[in-house]
Amino acid sequence: MLKQLTSSIALSALLACTSCYADGTQLSAEQLAFIDELVVEHNFEREKLKALLSQAQPNQDILEAIQRPWEAKPWYQYHPIFLTEKRLAAGLEFWQEHAETLARAEQQFGVPAEVIVAIIGVETFYGSYLGNYQVLDALNTLGFHYPPRASFFRSELKEFLLLTRTESLSPTELKGSYAGAMGYGQFISSSYRHYAIDFDDDGVRNLLSNPVDAIGSVANYFLKNGWRPQAPVALELPTTSANAQLASDGLKLTTTVAQLLNAGLNLPENTELDGDMKAKVFRFEQPSDADYWLGLHNFYVITRYNRSPLYAMVVHQFSQQLAAAR
Repeated sequence: MLKQLTSSIALSALLACTSCYADGTQLSAEQLAFIDELVVEHNFEREKLKALLSQAQPNQDILEAIQRPWEAKPWYQYHPIFLTEKRLAAGLEFWQEHAETLARAEQQFGVPAEVIVAIIGVETFYGSYLGNYQVLDALNTLGFHYPPRASFFRSELKEFLLLTRTESLSPTELKGSYAGAMGYGQFISSSYRHYAIDFDDDGVRNLLSNPVDAIGSVANYFLKNGWRPQAPVALELPTTSANAQLASDGLKLTTTVAQLLNAGLNLPENTELDGDMKAKVFRFEQPSDADYWLGLHNFYVITRYNRSPLYAMVVHQFSQQLAAAR
């Protein structure tokens, strides 16, 4: 109820404030303070920023979209969206087309090719769905009209403006997701700035239309967030009452395999794991029951890309499908 109320207030504020942008000159006090910060800290030109933010259009569709993320669905409704024969076929084709680049990324960063292919497939279906929202509008809308995460999205708007300046991109032409993510791997602006690499050595970090740079950048992102080469990701567990009782919410791996075994964890037969490994039991809802998986360190690393165990699991399962089919 509180979330719905917050959304309603945000939408009402958006509709009430839309006229502020009609003449292209009036900006809110929060926007003017934001501009002041960029002028002082990053030497932006005040009048150019005012003109730019005056063009940003608050978007009610964006406020509605952020209230219904796919990751809010139960597992049995979520995974069929991504684990399809069509996506698998497209992934294998992408892998074949970029086999040399993927092999080079795997060797350089230690991230398996199938994981890179799975990420790009889940995020944009290999560049087919890059997003139709103006990134400037998205970040302006969420930064100044969505109180629950205004601080984060204002920070991303700052990162976006810095990104477009350093990479010589047009801030009014870039399109992406409702949250402002861009390109093949759907990097938000801060991730683009910090993890994007020029993987084809053409002098440009282009994640918007260059799959080679996207492949290298996804691999770099995983390595910088702690990916461990050759380490397992997750292990499917027997559906037992003991495993059900050990399942918990959250993402952080706060226990070790040894601690979970002492608490009654049931592993599949003939499974050997280092007792010192950090691990967590995750529950994935099915229509009449649930699946249980043991998430390990690399599973947690996948959640650094998208803070959802459902997302990490669908990436893991898709990567396994790709590897088996390949």
